[in-house]
Amino acid sequence: MKYVLATVGVATLALGISYWISPLHTFNTLVPKDGGSAKVASDIGYGDHPRQQLDIYAPETDGDLSGAPVIVFFYGGSWNSGTRSGYDFAGRALAAEGFVTVVPDYRLVPEVRYPAFLEDAAAAIRWVRRNIAEHGGDPDRIVVVGHSAGAYNAAMMALDERWLGEDRRAIRGLVGLAGPYDFLPLDTDSTRAAFGEWPDLPETQPVSWADGGDPPALLLTGDLDTTVKPRNSRALAAALDDAGVAAEMRAYEGVDHIDIVVALARTLRGRAPVLADTVAFARRVTGEPAR
Repeated sequence: MKYVLATVGVATLALGISYWISPLHTFNTLVPKDGGSAKVASDIGYGDHPRQQLDIYAPETDGDLSGAPVIVFFYGGSWNSGTRSGYDFAGRALAAEGFVTVVPDYRLVPEVRYPAFLEDAAAAIRWVRRNIAEHGGDPDRIVVVGHSAGAYNAAMMALDERWLGEDRRAIRGLVGLAGPYDFLPLDTDSTRAAFGEWPDLPETQPVSWADGGDPPALLLTGDLDTTVKPRNSRALAAALDDAGVAAEMRAYEGVDHIDIVVALARTLRGRAPVLADTVAFARRVTGEPAR
């Protein structure tokens, strides 16, 4: 356990340099995984680019799995780093709670800029809609979950109808972990690199798309997060509330930008009830009974 905690400490120190790619992979390798779940598919292409691939996790059952609710999890990394192979701990944690869980990669800056990573998020969800039944999932009951830049991607899928069209109706809820939803003016290298060339910056912001047709949202953040400040979650929760959409924000005490995602791992759940809150919300919006 001390090695896992040391890895998290290294991750914290490395955040400002490279978004803890190597430390996260080490963390994922060392941390114990949840039983009752398994990776059931790997390296599935949802497009032609090498980064347009996804992995699927599912609950282990005595019989055939059919019609389970689905979570699509988008990881973070400032839109310029990250890989699905570092999030086995998250995929298995969510699958162990009864959800067929999909973790896609997506194209990154500097190869692409906005909106390419959103085009990939939409393509991954469309793939899920058309194929997840073969893996035991219900294509009409999807919850999008994301951390940091991944929470931005998830929010745009849930709120901005341009990306999914009619397929957006299958999104029953949004869970954002420390997401950037209202970050103008662009004041960091990562946001300028990802969005700075777009001529209409307000349309890149999730808060701009809140309206009455949006799915319910659970916006989780940490009161010690200085990377993506809690005001982002407050702003989106307020915009959704003004539009008549059920939205709840929770700020965990003593939790920072990294704590909130590693708290999904089995041995670190004492830091914050991120998994429990996410699962309770996802069950509620998909009509699944509590366990």
